[in-house]
Amino acid sequence: MALNPKLGIIAGNGRFPFLVLDAARAQGYEVVVAAIKEETSPEIESRGASSVHWLSLGELSKLIETFRREGVTRAVMAGQVKHKQIFSSIRPDWRLAKLLFALDTRNTDALLGAVAKVLADEGIMLESSTALLEPLLAKPGVPTKRAPSESERKNIEYGRMVARGLAQYDIGQTVVVAENACIAVEAMEGTDATIERAGQIMASLESGKSALARELTVAKVAKPKQDVRFDVPVIGVKTIEVMKRAGATCLAVDAGKCLLLDGHAVVEAADNAGIAIVAD
Repeated sequence: MALNPKLGIIAGNGRFPFLVLDAARAQGYEVVVAAIKEETSPEIESRGASSVHWLSLGELSKLIETFRREGVTRAVMAGQVKHKQIFSSIRPDWRLAKLLFALDTRNTDALLGAVAKVLADEGIMLESSTALLEPLLAKPGVPTKRAPSESERKNIEYGRMVARGLAQYDIGQTVVVAENACIAVEAMEGTDATIERAGQIMASLESGKSALARELTVAKVAKPKQDVRFDVPVIGVKTIEVMKRAGATCLAVDAGKCLLLDGHAVVEAADNAGIAIVAD
């Protein structure tokens, strides 16, 4: 990012917006936060932004007016907005309603891409949400004490193949595999919920004395044309905790394209749980 004293953050849920806010302030930016009422933690108010403005999903005109009033010409989207929120809880204003009506495909990429274009037309450029957090991008290799076993490697290979097929259609980016069998694929529910569902499926299979092994492998990939302005694969300590409860023993991510939001804490949590992480 070129030097600029002011940066807008469109904040969703989770820790992502806090990390971006802290990094931006550390690099000398004056930060204006547009916080989504349905998603953002109230804690954002106490993290040192020059101003925090609350708006609901669907209030695109208010977002534009807020940034223009604050003199924001560059912004990043940080933090998840649940897919089901976007298409169920949203109450669009006239500007967003017009945009939604014009969409050929009503998926997240299409919607956020159209929003980015509208913002650009108003002089507000969306930039990469990872630009301030590059040290947290997964580096190639195995950061955990344990490397994937041979069976886990086979699961990874199969899981990535399936996940890349799903990702190109913007269905989801996570696949959970056991013994080269696909147990669960991500849709609108998100990564953690997908892993939980896989654990529940395996538990039910076990009760029926399934031949499948209990251990699950999770593969999370970037989309073929990942738009890092508003959609970045992320993994945090919470995901590792969910994996442990579900009986997952291995996590595969794309190197340089997935953020480890809690940094070394993710690896430490994985080591404590006996989970292998690999980034290729």
